[in-house]
Amino acid sequence: MATCRDLEGWRIVSRLRDFDLTLCAEEGPVLTSLLGLLLLSALWRLFSLSSVQTRVISRKSRRILWGKLLLLGLAFVASCANLFFVLASRTIVPVLWPYVLEPLALLAAQFLTCLNHRRTRSSSTILLLFWPAYTLGVAIWTRSMISSHFDQQYIILSLKWTVEFFGLISFALECFSPDTDKNTSDSPLITANIFSIWSFAWLTPLMKQGFKAYITEDDLPALVPRDESENLGNDLQKALSKHTSLWAALFISYGGPYLFAACLKLVQDGLAFLQPQLLRWLLAYISDYQSTKGTRLSSESNPLEGYSVAIIMFAASITQTLILHQYFQRCFETGMRVRAGLVTAIYKKSLVLSCDERGRASGDIVNLMSVDATRIQDLCTYGLIAVSGPFQITLAFVSLYNLLGWSAFVGVGVMIISIPLNTWIARILKKMQEQQMKNRDKRTRLMSELLANIKSIKLYAWEYAFIRRILHVRNDQELKMLRKIGIVTALNSTLWGGIPMIVAFSSFATAAFVSSKPLTADVIFPAISLFMLLQFPLAMFSQVTSNIIEALVSVKRLSEFLHAEELQPDALTRVQKSTLSTGDEVLSIKAGEFQWSKKDVQAALEDINLTVRKGELVGVLGRVGAGKSSLLSAIIGDMRKTEGEVVLSGSVSYAAQNPWILSASVRDNILFSHEYDEVFYNLVIEACALKPDLALLPQGDLTEVGEKGLPLSGGQRARVSLARAVYARADLILLDDVLAAVDSHVARHVFDNVIGPQGILSTKARILVTNSIAYLRYFDQLAYIRRGIILECGSYSELLANPESEVRKLVQGHGSTSGASTPGRSSGISTPSSDGGIQSTLAGSLEVIAEKVVRRESFRKAILAAPPSVREPSSSGPSKEHSEQGRVKKEVYTQYLQAASTIGFSFFVLTTILQQGVQVLATIMLRLWGESNRVAGDNIATSKYLIGYGLSNLASILLGAASALLLWVFCSLRSSKQLHDSMLDSVMRAPLSFFEMTPTGRILNLFSRDTYVVDQILARVIQNLIRTSATCASIILVIGWSFPPFLLAVLPLAWFYSRVTSYYLSTSRELKRLDAVSRSPIFAWFSESLSGLSTIRAYNQQSMFIANNARRIDRNQMCYLPSTSVNRWLAVRLEFVGAVIILFTAILAVTAVVTSNVDAGLVGLVLSYALNTTGSLNWFVRSASEVEQNVVSVERILHYAKEIPSEAPHEIPDHKPSDEWPGEGEVEFRQYSTRYREDLDLVLKDISMKIKPKEKIGICGRTGAGKSSLLLALFRIIEPASGTILIDNTDITKLGLHDLRSVISIVPQNPDLFEGTLRENIDPVGEHQDVDIWTAIEHVCFNAHLKAYVESLPGGLDAPVQEAGSSLSAGQRQLLCFARALLRKSKVLVLDEATSAVDLDTDKAIQEIIRGPLFNDVTILTIAHRLNTIIESDRVLVLDAGKIAEFDSPESLLNDNTSIFYSMASEAGLTQGRTEDKRETACID
Repeated sequence: MATCRDLEGWRIVSRLRDFDLTLCAEEGPVLTSLLGLLLLSALWRLFSLSSVQTRVISRKSRRILWGKLLLLGLAFVASCANLFFVLASRTIVPVLWPYVLEPLALLAAQFLTCLNHRRTRSSSTILLLFWPAYTLGVAIWTRSMISSHFDQQYIILSLKWTVEFFGLISFALECFSPDTDKNTSDSPLITANIFSIWSFAWLTPLMKQGFKAYITEDDLPALVPRDESENLGNDLQKALSKHTSLWAALFISYGGPYLFAACLKLVQDGLAFLQPQLLRWLLAYISDYQSTKGTRLSSESNPLEGYSVAIIMFAASITQTLILHQYFQRCFETGMRVRAGLVTAIYKKSLVLSCDERGRASGDIVNLMSVDATRIQDLCTYGLIAVSGPFQITLAFVSLYNLLGWSAFVGVGVMIISIPLNTWIARILKKMQEQQMKNRDKRTRLMSELLANIKSIKLYAWEYAFIRRILHVRNDQELKMLRKIGIVTALNSTLWGGIPMIVAFSSFATAAFVSSKPLTADVIFPAISLFMLLQFPLAMFSQVTSNIIEALVSVKRLSEFLHAEELQPDALTRVQKSTLSTGDEVLSIKAGEFQWSKKDVQAALEDINLTVRKGELVGVLGRVGAGKSSLLSAIIGDMRKTEGEVVLSGSVSYAAQNPWILSASVRDNILFSHEYDEVFYNLVIEACALKPDLALLPQGDLTEVGEKGLPLSGGQRARVSLARAVYARADLILLDDVLAAVDSHVARHVFDNVIGPQGILSTKARILVTNSIAYLRYFDQLAYIRRGIILECGSYSELLANPESEVRKLVQGHGSTSGASTPGRSSGISTPSSDGGIQSTLAGSLEVIAEKVVRRESFRKAILAAPPSVREPSSSGPSKEHSEQGRVKKEVYTQYLQAASTIGFSFFVLTTILQQGVQVLATIMLRLWGESNRVAGDNIATSKYLIGYGLSNLASILLGAASALLLWVFCSLRSSKQLHDSMLDSVMRAPLSFFEMTPTGRILNLFSRDTYVVDQILARVIQNLIRTSATCASIILVIGWSFPPFLLAVLPLAWFYSRVTSYYLSTSRELKRLDAVSRSPIFAWFSESLSGLSTIRAYNQQSMFIANNARRIDRNQMCYLPSTSVNRWLAVRLEFVGAVIILFTAILAVTAVVTSNVDAGLVGLVLSYALNTTGSLNWFVRSASEVEQNVVSVERILHYAKEIPSEAPHEIPDHKPSDEWPGEGEVEFRQYSTRYREDLDLVLKDISMKIKPKEKIGICGRTGAGKSSLLLALFRIIEPASGTILIDNTDITKLGLHDLRSVISIVPQNPDLFEGTLRENIDPVGEHQDVDIWTAIEHVCFNAHLKAYVESLPGGLDAPVQEAGSSLSAGQRQLLCFARALLRKSKVLVLDEATSAVDLDTDKAIQEIIRGPLFNDVTILTIAHRLNTIIESDRVLVLDAGKIAEFDSPESLLNDNTSIFYSMASEAGLTQGRTEDKRETACID
């Protein structure tokens, strides 16, 4: 059967027929191979589908299936009939195999169709590819059969085409997806067939929608499951566990499709270099046809050959387009996967970083995500050019050798010389990029600290100091390095742009002098076409080199981070027990020794022995910095355990000293990823006294809260954090001084109903760190810590019985041993009528709570809720990120150009146009030279043309260098500086409410990612756009001048391009914006998670947070993938039209040659430029799109620079106060009212009071009474709605904010510290001497061991402070804030809960200092929840619902049994057994 029965045998090309194959070649290698491939691939696919489950299909889908099977059955019958006829009639066919294989293949196709339709959701790729290929083969075979006058051909042909007819109809039905009921939430790629994937038609519905209306996230297709970040992160994690090299891990995880992309690229390169060869073939055919025209040899030149070459050129162009964009798509998808995998890995790693590694600032880690991961993503996009480039260069030189001979290798010599130069430049760039990344990290870290501490910065008027710090890094380090990078980049691009010109010049010059063969147009223009092809890999080589350098730096940084030390896995042994009975051991620490860092010489906690049982309440007491909070950190596994063991049975919940609040609703903060149990949730709300607070919020517990917990007060945040710990219903509850931030009556309520013996948690094991002695008698165990050692541990009665006990001394020194009135089943507090708010709401429910507590011995554990779906909107905090819609406004471009310098930009455009003009001149010079050589028949008249060509090339290189330097060094640098500085200035002038409403991650994204785009990406894409515009114009001008009829094609082409561009831009623009906006929540979530690591770990909720992070990444991927795929959609369509133009141009050229006399050189010139037209116009559209997509960063920066609200001016020259102001410290409120925002109610109402100079005023009131608002009003953080405030008879509303805030001192409730030294934290402005700083520390801390602590640190005042002051305890941070206030020596001092985090002894010492000689001349306003801290004030101000309820001396108010102050004092135990002077001291939280 394998024998050939045709006269011509197994030859490929027929000798009997013009431009044809032999019948054996067609029936053997062509048709038999196609049928064999179908049969084998169908059998393999049937085997792979046999294990897949059958789907339920719709009625419509079933009809399509039956239609396909019927048609394939008919085709099978026709094929069997054909075989039967051939065998029965003994017809001699060239090869019998295709007649035998065809019915078998069609039978396999039927089974494949049935199984594929029922078990998959997309059409069969095998059948879709087979039918067009088989039809083409049969068509060629039919022509040969007809030409050869074969016997019985008509019956065989009829049956063969009957098979084709049925097959093609079944092919048309196969194009429809088996899944007719498409789920809109699924990715269209799941149901797309091979043609839809190749042509990107799966995006067409989205493009149509984008053209009609603005696209939103809901319109975007879902991700394919394999591209979900959870799966991508797991892949990388597995690879990293096996390989230490990050490069290897990335390649193993995501390298498969990338390797396939590399193969595609190499095939595409081959096709790209096939085009000049096809052009040469066509020109050779035209020359031969012209030379033989009219002679007897003319019959040998068949016009069909010319048309066939034109069709082959078209087919090669289409194939090249499809392969190129499949390569691009795989590269972009790989980049996307790499970024998602890395971001997931970075997030997971940050959750388990050890304490030593926690020294990394969150800004640094955010940079790893935003910049480093993106750099590796960028490398994936164009990195394969590092492989493809040398291959293209090799192909180019092989082709050039065929044209120019050995002269071409002079060009190779030039190339080889340039390689070391490029390597040297690459090394310089790498060093610069490494330094630049450090600079960027430094700036991002400063920015992160600034945003974290913005409230303190505004209150202390430190804006200028922080702006100076940031601008020093930005201008003196980052921009200086950017200028150097710009110069080197400009020279690098000039070098690579100039090399092809030097190569062409040197090759032509050598050929002219050495070769005897004349350099005519048919040699020059294919050579020029090859040199133009050579230009792309060389130009891209410099970009890819810098991309590789950047990626090497980034991989090194990422690798260091991913291999950084993790938390000690055996620091804590968790034992999971299904049930725990009262008295069972929940926590056991035996001989525990713990330290924060392995470098620490001394352990932070030593010889810790502690056992906590179910139902026990354990109190932890101690001085500031003694190690109370460290003990809790050791319990949750945050510290390094060097000795001993920690065993924990069951789950943990934790309320930190500084409450960590998420950017989410209040309810979500309390539920903390647990399922909503309405009954228990309401019970928790009531027990934590949150019900009245939630009633005041605009949307109750569904009110969105900012990442710093705003608009909640400090006390409300503490109670939300407590409610979270209670709601989790864990076996062990850790509470770190949770009562310090709340009012006395709320503290009582919370203790009674939550923590105490009758509280909700009474059946649980509880550890409460406290500085209060009010409730000590209700603790089962008390542990007193001093300098990291549990000094004593026992019950209250045991410790009080010991005369040497520290607890006994504490109780005797600070109040009656009775503490406060006994907690009962209800609050039992008689409340005056004016305090009807909280008590009336709670009193009725307390009995109910108590009854429920009694009924349930222990509440069932909270169940983790299922993570939300990707499309479910994640909370963006109280404000939604600003995003424009529609075209980027012209104002954005004009403002960018103004920032960059209009004159500089104009010169850049001019030099680029001149460069293209000079290149055109060089081409014309070559044409004249070629014409001269053709006429002369040799290369004698060379000099003048060669000099002209050489000078044109030199001018082109110099103009290219000038344009690059102008853009990079002059324009780009200037715009970077101006845009960043204006945005920074605007952000610093924004009111505090802006920062409360805007997540830090969102602002950081602008200062990292968007600033990076303006610094380094925007200039490059603008340069590409202007250059491609100039190239397109020069190509059209040259072709139009040489071949005017071409201009007729340009007009419809230009119209079509403009239509497609507008269609494409409307979609791609919105997709890019969605991509930018969906990226911010990733950074916001990341920043938030970093600040709450201890809480996340304590609750053991790492997996939930990782899932939430994955959801945010997936939302971004959903926006990113279509935003890159639309570029492919556009390019495939534009290049298809370009290929059609090449086809028509070539066909018209062949027709013109056949019908009239046309010069072959002219055809060559037109076609060589036509081949470049499509690519150039495509690049033009892409460049225009890239510019618009990246200008979105400028748009976002300008929005922040121009449109965010601004505070009052920092300085008003006409109203500058005198240097001595304020001299007295008198403060007066005149009918003062204020609100937080225009749409909210008044928080202070008609406040009128006068505070005398040197007076000490205590301010108290229930939660939400307006205490903190009064202080914010004094600093003009909130502006008056009516009335005013006077300090020393000067209206503060008429002063500049800096002038006002710099003369008032404050010690805030939340002490803010930042990364740097102790000196920089105490005196950020740097205006005081070390002696003054030491004096301040000594004065404020003489009894608090802080001076000794500072002196013991290596470096003293220069000792480093970690980000947010995490290396110091809360009490130490508060004491440092006191030192700041002392250093200022201002006449007005505000204390906002300034001693809430310090122990009683330190508090007492501080109160003595405040009442001592240091502050004699200072007017002090003190807000306190511990009433004993204000009971010795000159006067007490009691606020109620924003109004002054009482304002008198403490004695007068305590003498009045009906006063609010009296009721608060009685709750605090201050009225029990008062002496005549009514000043017995007692302390309560």
